[in-house]
Amino acid sequence: MTTALTTSLLDPERSPAVVADFASVVDAEVKDKGGLSGAAIKAAYATVKKVSPSVVDSALTKLLPDFATALDPFWTDFTAQGPGDFGRFLAARGDTVGDALLAVTDRRAESTSQSALRKAYQSIRGKAKENVVGALPRVGAVVQKHAS
Repeated sequence: MTTALTTSLLDPERSPAVVADFASVVDAEVKDKGGLSGAAIKAAYATVKKVSPSVVDSALTKLLPDFATALDPFWTDFTAQGPGDFGRFLAARGDTVGDALLAVTDRRAESTSQSALRKAYQSIRGKAKENVVGALPRVGAVVQKHAS
């Protein structure tokens, strides 16, 4: 079933900008990481981007349809309430939204034929929810920008 949110985010004329904005969210979230684990994340991210500069855009392009579907029920509830900040709305439901978005990446990781990717994903999965929940205000802003 195609919804208004999915239609907006996946519109062929709009989706490159949606992907670019989500890539900026990923960049900003990585940049904001601190401490030893943050340094490790930054180093790994820089290495991946150096080896394959388009890896983030490519991954987001592939995941966007499933992410849009996962966010749709939250968008429907949000728009039913009237005007507001979708990022705050998502953040207030962090556990549920985080689980919905991670279900997308979990399915992708489970179905990949590349065992190295699956193993790499499993190694970071434990902290993933914390990171996803922390990014929800930015994620919501991107969705609201392109769905409105």
